[in-house]
Amino acid sequence: MTRIVYIDGDQGTTGLRIVQRLRGRQDITLRLLPDDQRKDPLRRAEALNACDVAILCLPDAAAREAVGWIQNPQVRVIDASSAHRTDPGWVYGLPELEAAQAGRIAAASRISNPGCYPTAAVALLRPLRDAGLLPADVALSIHAVSGYSGRGRAGIDAYEGAGAAALPALQVYGLALDHKHVPEIRQHARLTHRPLFVPAYGAYAQGIVLTVPLHRALLPEACTLQRAHEVLAGHYAAQARVQVEAVRPADAAAMHLDPQALNGSDDLRLTVFGDARGEHLLLAAVLDNLGKGAAGAAVQNLDLVLG
Repeated sequence: MTRIVYIDGDQGTTGLRIVQRLRGRQDITLRLLPDDQRKDPLRRAEALNACDVAILCLPDAAAREAVGWIQNPQVRVIDASSAHRTDPGWVYGLPELEAAQAGRIAAASRISNPGCYPTAAVALLRPLRDAGLLPADVALSIHAVSGYSGRGRAGIDAYEGAGAAALPALQVYGLALDHKHVPEIRQHARLTHRPLFVPAYGAYAQGIVLTVPLHRALLPEACTLQRAHEVLAGHYAAQARVQVEAVRPADAAAMHLDPQALNGSDDLRLTVFGDARGEHLLLAAVLDNLGKGAAGAAVQNLDLVLG
């Protein structure tokens, strides 16, 4: 018998993408509620308790509520919201985090899908932290630009609606410096201090570029361009979806980072840049916020759960 996968919140940006990816698969039975039942708590609770795997594509409060409705101990949950990403009772759904993480996900009953920005930031920082190239108390600033689909339906309606021409090409937000992804990045990158995170939306549909500048004078002497690249390349050597590049200072001037370069894929590209004087490093990541940053990650975790 095929296993039943129920998507709660299938009409949201992430939910729609997951449905597209799962529809037609022969190894699962995809369960969706009809339009007139999608917001009915009773019908949703019934569906949650009658499935093998529930994928939650809901706002944080609604995700917590949905989990509370689950009484069937056999139901396994993949939560795409940020409600449980720092909860010690949930397994963090980034299979590439460390060697044992994919096995933990495969065995878990509660999996929290990573955020799109944290996927990029943690993927860059965690291996360097574990290798001792970044101290736990390092002061970090993280800058990122996402396509407007990162705002969900509101962003898509705004930039693809009648008033799109009046919107700015770039909107920096999170200026209260308390973005909800900061605790997630801090915990899973194993940082003592909250990183300074400055996100932005661009006037394009999807794709993220995230950068982390580093002053080498504030880091261990061993944290060189070559060594940082070696650590990242070694960490992800067996990960088919993660590409790691190192760029010589002489080559960097002719390069650019395109946030849309990996759109339509579940890949993640990590690059280490350095200046000719050896004073600075720049860690950079590119991914599709709707691919590896959301729906693609959920399906990757589902496949691990299904074996």
